[in-house]
Amino acid sequence: MPTLLHSTILFLAWATLAAQESKPTPAKDAPPAAKGGQGRKITIGPDDKAAFADAPAEAFKVRKDIPHGKLEFVEYDSKSVGTRRRMQVYTPPGFDAAKPCPVLYLLHGIGGDDKEWQRFATIDALMDNLIADGKAVPMIIVMPNGRAQKDDRAIGNVYAGAPAFAAFERDLLDDVIPFIENRYKAKPMREQRALAGLSMGGGQTLNFGFGHPETFASLGAFSAAPNSKAPAALLPDASLAQKYKVLWVSCGNKDSLLAISQGVHERLKTQQINHTWHVDDHGHDGAHWRSALYWFSQKLFK
Repeated sequence: MPTLLHSTILFLAWATLAAQESKPTPAKDAPPAAKGGQGRKITIGPDDKAAFADAPAEAFKVRKDIPHGKLEFVEYDSKSVGTRRRMQVYTPPGFDAAKPCPVLYLLHGIGGDDKEWQRFATIDALMDNLIADGKAVPMIIVMPNGRAQKDDRAIGNVYAGAPAFAAFERDLLDDVIPFIENRYKAKPMREQRALAGLSMGGGQTLNFGFGHPETFASLGAFSAAPNSKAPAALLPDASLAQKYKVLWVSCGNKDSLLAISQGVHERLKTQQINHTWHVDDHGHDGAHWRSALYWFSQKLFK
C-alpha cells in the first residue's frame, strides 16, 4: 500500500511537470481531466504496438432496438471518510438481484469524478450494446468518486488532494464493495470482481489491485499516472500475478506518461506473466480510454 507521503510526492511532481508543459488543444472528446503528461519525451519500443483496433464509434451510441440497462446515482455511508458519499452504478438489462452479476469497479482520472466515465464513454450505451451482441457478460459497473475526502468535488488545484486518492483504498475495500454486494446481491468472490481505471485511476488500480489479490481477479490500467508504485514494488513476486484472470495494461503512443505503463509491461514480461499490452495511436485522452474499456470489458468474467 502506498503511503500518503509517497503519493503526495508523486502527485506534486506530476503537477509541477504539468504546469511547465505546453498545453496543446485537447481532443474534442477528451474530458477536463485529460491533460496529464503532454510535452515530455516519449520513447517507443519494439513491443509498443496496438493489440486491437480503435473501438467503433457506434459502440457508444444508444440503440433503440435492444434491451437497456439502468444508470443511477446511489449514496452510501463511508466510515473511512466519515460522510455520506455518492457513486454512479450501471446495472445490465433485465438485472435481477436474485441472479447475481459480476462487478467492474471503474475509476476516474485526477480531475474527474463519478460522472467522468459516462461523459466520454456513455457506459450505459456501450454495455447495452456489447451485452446485446453477446460480446460482454452482463455485469454491474460501479463508478465511485476516487477522491476520498469530505469535499470530494473536482475543483481548484486537483493535485492538492493527492492524499485523498491514496485514502480511497480503504473507502473502496471497506465501504464501497460491501455496499454494492449488499444492495445488488453481488457474489462476494474475487472471481466476480474486476478493477480498472484511467490515469490516476489506472495507478490506483495497479496499487490496490496488486495489493489485494484476495479481492480482485482482473485488473485494467489505462494510461496509468505517476501515483503508480514502482513495478518491482507492485510485483515483488511473479507468483502473485499468476492469481489474476485478466491483466490489461495500455497507453497511447502520444502520451508522455507512457513510460509508466511500459515499466509495468516490462515487469510482467520479464516475470513471464500473461497479460495484454496495448499501445495505440492516441494521447492521454478519452479516445484511448473508451477504446481500452471497449476491449477490456469483453475479456472479463469468462
